[in-house]
Amino acid sequence: MGTAVGTVWGRAEQQDFRSRVRGTLLGAALGDALGAPLAGLGAGAVREAYGDEGPAGPGEAYGRRGAVTAHTQLSLFTVDGLIRAQVRRDTGAWHPPTDVHLAYRRWAATQSDWGPDERRTGDGWLARQEWLYSRRGPERSCLSGFGDRGMGTLEAVRNPGERGPGALTRSAPFGLLVGWDPGLVLQLALECAAQSHGHPAARLAAGAYALLVHGAARGEPLETATGRVLALAAEQPGGEEVGEALRVAVHGVRQGPPDPALVEELAGGGGAEGVLAAALYAALVCEDVSQGLRLAVRHGGPSPAVGAVCGGLLGALHGETALPPAWLAELEGRATVLELADDFALEMTHGAALHGPEGASPGWLARYPRA
Repeated sequence: MGTAVGTVWGRAEQQDFRSRVRGTLLGAALGDALGAPLAGLGAGAVREAYGDEGPAGPGEAYGRRGAVTAHTQLSLFTVDGLIRAQVRRDTGAWHPPTDVHLAYRRWAATQSDWGPDERRTGDGWLARQEWLYSRRGPERSCLSGFGDRGMGTLEAVRNPGERGPGALTRSAPFGLLVGWDPGLVLQLALECAAQSHGHPAARLAAGAYALLVHGAARGEPLETATGRVLALAAEQPGGEEVGEALRVAVHGVRQGPPDPALVEELAGGGGAEGVLAAALYAALVCEDVSQGLRLAVRHGGPSPAVGAVCGGLLGALHGETALPPAWLAELEGRATVLELADDFALEMTHGAALHGPEGASPGWLARYPRA
């Protein structure tokens, strides 16, 4: 990986950044939770249960209201890996894909262990959150991709034919590296997607999502960020499929009011590029966050995935205060998501004060060990 571009952080910039980080992670989790009860339902069953407007808020899934799925779990571990990469850089080691992969390995342990293991001293804070030790419909490709120490790379991808959305939905945090050049953000997202999803379209969809979040988090209109993504995607393997899906989504926005049938058509068979296109359409065509998320999930396709991606885009674009408060009140793991979001913002804006030449915070290194 190359080096990151520096950012100057004034007080207003720090506050805006933290709001967008919180918005991205909470928005993605809300979309995931809104879609979770709809997973596995056909289009007719969704319409019968939720009408034309879709769910009025998070319903019950996995035995509780507001439950999130593996999409949110993995997204949180992406953040953990990115913080750990910054902390470990002090040792002279700088390879974020490795740190992110180690974080995904910690997630994989939550899918088989009964609960946190205090003997694993290198786990850090996130892996000790007991609520994460629940299996919430993870893709088989994620379980196999992170089930052993071997790390997939762009030269030797894991699961070469896998094109589901499991790498896409965990990739929003890469876009929150707002001080990085877009090309580096894309490269990191591609490398980390290859650890579980080898199909070029799945990898590039993950990279495109990261770039859309990157633009939105830097205050760009989503339309502007989409134009950049289309230009960069054209130069990458899988670019034709991802580019075509995104162009159909953008064209649909120009055709008139929100169309749930188009969301379902774009999501198609649940491939990553279709999920991204459906989420982008819902984010572009909606008047507010709640309308966008309800549009994103009310179909017979992969509702949690489309909802999560749409929520990440809208949260990065508008910040946390645009999210529906009554929905947030029921969101599983909200305290953890907020704490992790604030830690990420703190690391990106004040990392040198937390661990650097002038000294280190023992509490910070206990939360995010260099090991």
